[in-house]
Amino acid sequence: MHSSLHALPVLQDNVIWVWVRGAEAVVIDPAMASPVRDWLEQRQLNLVAVLQTHHHADHIGGTPELLKRWPKAEVMASRDDRERIPFQTMPVRDGDRITVLGVQVDVLDVAAHTRAHIAFFIPKSQDAVMGPVLFCGDTLFGAGCGRLFEGTAEQMHQALRKLAELPEETKVCCAHEYTEANLKWAVEQRPDETVLADRLREVQALRSTGGLSLPSSIGLERRTNLFMQAKTATELGELRNHKDQWRPA
Repeated sequence: MHSSLHALPVLQDNVIWVWVRGAEAVVIDPAMASPVRDWLEQRQLNLVAVLQTHHHADHIGGTPELLKRWPKAEVMASRDDRERIPFQTMPVRDGDRITVLGVQVDVLDVAAHTRAHIAFFIPKSQDAVMGPVLFCGDTLFGAGCGRLFEGTAEQMHQALRKLAELPEETKVCCAHEYTEANLKWAVEQRPDETVLADRLREVQALRSTGGLSLPSSIGLERRTNLFMQAKTATELGELRNHKDQWRPA
């Protein structure tokens, strides 16, 4: 039985990921319920689990309503965020290996954007058609990283180094479509790097026809993500501060 991966764009720039295997589905960071419910019901799929990377409303907002429709669905979230994600049924932590849709999923601590941010990684050997896949929430973006709301530059540097060690073909399924803006900023910082300009052109062409730039890949992020390339936490912090203040021309 093979898996498939689907992206549901919602709100201004959120992306809800749906992982389907047979007649069952898993949803990652549902910002809202109705688009997910409609999508699943149209395909007669049963929601068996929700994976939550962190507690922000645009990631957990749809979960309570989805649980009303599919009350047996498990909710996997950080055990360190039980107060802010109170409807979780399977608390997890860094290093845990859980089984989802019959597939091994590794839990990674990537705290920085929030103090209890986790990511979910599916190794390739588990599902050769889809994997390897990383559901990273707001830690790693296309050509970017999350803002440091509750964590430090040191934590983000450690998190990105951990993710950079994943296989280069790993699909990066982040929760926001920020790639074009991130690349515009990156090209301004390093105008002589053609790999950045090339990726920006490709993303702009995709976006101009309504396409998504996601999923990215770990290999692509290694080559074009300035935050992932930062050699020290100090450098990453300076880049993050600059990006926080930057506005596109």
